Amino acid sequence: SPEERPQFPGASAEFADRLEFIQPNVLAGIPVYRVMDRQGHVLRPSEDPQLPKEQVLKLYKTMTLLNTMDRILYESQRQGRISFYMTNYGEEGTHVGSAAALDASDLVFGQYREAGVLLYRGYPLELFMAQCYGNASDPGKGRQMPVHYGCPERHFVTISSPLATQIPQAVGAAYAIKRADASRAVVCYFGEGAASEGDAHAGFNFAATLECPIVFFCRNNGYAISTPTSEQYRGDGIAARGPGYGLLSIRVDGNDVFAVYNATREARRRAVAENQPFLIEAMTYRIPPKSPFPWIFFPRIGHHSTSDDSSAYRSVDEVNYWDKQDHPISRLRHYMVNRGWWDEEEEKGWRKSSRKMVLEAFEQAEREPKPPPHLLFSDVYLEMPPRLRRQREELERHLETYGEHYPLQQFQK
Repeated sequence: SPEERPQFPGASAEFADRLEFIQPNVLAGIPVYRVMDRQGHVLRPSEDPQLPKEQVLKLYKTMTLLNTMDRILYESQRQGRISFYMTNYGEEGTHVGSAAALDASDLVFGQYREAGVLLYRGYPLELFMAQCYGNASDPGKGRQMPVHYGCPERHFVTISSPLATQIPQAVGAAYAIKRADASRAVVCYFGEGAASEGDAHAGFNFAATLECPIVFFCRNNGYAISTPTSEQYRGDGIAARGPGYGLLSIRVDGNDVFAVYNATREARRRAVAENQPFLIEAMTYRIPPKSPFPWIFFPRIGHHSTSDDSSAYRSVDEVNYWDKQDHPISRLRHYMVNRGWWDEEEEKGWRKSSRKMVLEAFEQAEREPKPPPHLLFSDVYLEMPPRLRRQREELERHLETYGEHYPLQQFQK
């Protein structure tokens, strides 16, 4: 009877008269939503987003252009021209599929592997290169590590290195948007490794209890740097955590750009309309597969960054399996070819023009001088405090005395 039901305010439940612990592996795993198979065939016509040809071409060209930029900047770091780089191999579908589903005014909090979101929003190649080189054209004035992009005009919050710090910040921004009744959403990207940080759990809980218009987008690529998922968690991935926090959740095939698009579009729509948080777990793999594009160079194994050697913790057989099975770029290309929207001649023309664009931006970045040293002290305080003024003056005196020992000719005067 109703009066015999539990009245505890902390949960919705029934009484049980038998001692039984809930086993973590009793329930079947959350299914992976997809639209296309690996040959680019739509499995259920009603799930096809029916994007126009022009938009599908933009998806494809953004993904392949990102790939080309990755190649150039990866090799640049290996040659000692820049200090650090993180490639996006294998995760292009998560970037571009989600970016296409957002409104231009939606606020994006990235982790460090979302360059494709900015590229889709029109961020110029020249600024990507300038940021990685830390030259005088870098909007961050050379004060950030490479790949720490940011762009207020495109509503992309500047990336910071510490894992998961962006998650509670994104929730706070979403709560502010809700209070302002701004009809916008916040999208917060992170990896499955970052989901183990305390900031992730706090962010999930605040988003649910404050009913914020936010989409949490987790890229689960199998490894948090060198730690496989089997050593990160014992539950059913990241999407399974959503219901425990009160988040509407879904798991999608991150190598299927249409599945990512559909899930993000619907989550974004409902987040704004209903002031509800959503969690998307995009399953993918951090790997440069055997390229369907001879013009794109792939390192043998997709490392976490240029500071990582993933051959130490991943077998060649595992990598070869993913090499031969799936890639978001090849899957979308199959779809386009099946529709008669792309052919070998167009592919060759795009290869040539995209490579030329990237190389021109690369060469321009290399010619640019570094920002002037005095910018080390600016943009922190509205009015520079005395201690910073003294430090700046000390640097100026030091360079006047010992300037010949520094490559000052490389810096903007």
